[in-house]
Amino acid sequence: MNLLDRISRLIRANLNDLLRRAEDPEKIIEQAVLDMKEALKEAREQVAAAMAEAKRLEREVESHLKEAALWEEKAKEALKAGREDLAKEALRRRKRALDLAEGFKAQLEEQKGLTDRLMTQLKALEAKIDEAEARKKLLLARKKGVEAAEAVRRMGSRLERHPALEAFEEMEARILAMEDRHEALKELDGQDLDKELSALSADKEVEEELLRLKRELGQA
Repeated sequence: MNLLDRISRLIRANLNDLLRRAEDPEKIIEQAVLDMKEALKEAREQVAAAMAEAKRLEREVESHLKEAALWEEKAKEALKAGREDLAKEALRRRKRALDLAEGFKAQLEEQKGLTDRLMTQLKALEAKIDEAEARKKLLLARKKGVEAAEAVRRMGSRLERHPALEAFEEMEARILAMEDRHEALKELDGQDLDKELSALSADKEVEEELLRLKRELGQA
C-alpha cells in the first residue's frame, strides 16, 4: 500500500467516525483538512528519511570505491616489492570492496526510485490539500448561506403567527368595513337627493299645467 492509499484510509476512517456521531458539517470539513495536513507532515518526514538514506548509500558506495582504489595501489606496491602473495591479498580485498560498492549502488538505485515515488505522492498530496482548502471555503460559504436562508424562513414563519400581525390584519378588516359602510351611506344619500329633485321637477310641471288651464278659462 503506497503512502497516499494509507493516508486516504486514515482520513476516511476519521471522517466516518465523525459522520457516525452526526457531527456538524463544518467540523467534519475542518477535520478532513486537518487530517490531510497531518498526513502531509508525515509524508514529508518519510520523504526526508528516504532522501537521507539515499545520501548514506551514496557515501557507502564512494567509501568502498575509494577503498577498492586503495587496495589496488597496495597491490601494485606489493608487486614492485616482489611480494606477489601480498599483491593477491590486496586484490582480493579490492574485489570485496568493489562487491560491496556494487551492492550499495544497487540499494542506492532502489532508494532513489522509492524517493522519487514518495516525492510524486507528496506533490499529489500537496495538490489535494490546496484543492481541499479551496473546496472548504466554498462549502463553508454554502453552509452559511443555507443557515441564513433557514433563519429567514423561521423568522417569516414566526411573523406569520405573530399576535401583532394578527392585530394589524384585524384592524385593517375593520377599517375596510367602515369604508364600505361610508360608501354605502353616500350612495343612499345620493339616491334621496335624486328623489327630491325629481319631486320638485314634477311639482313644477303641475304648476305650469294649472296655470295653462286657468288661462284657457280666463281665470289667470
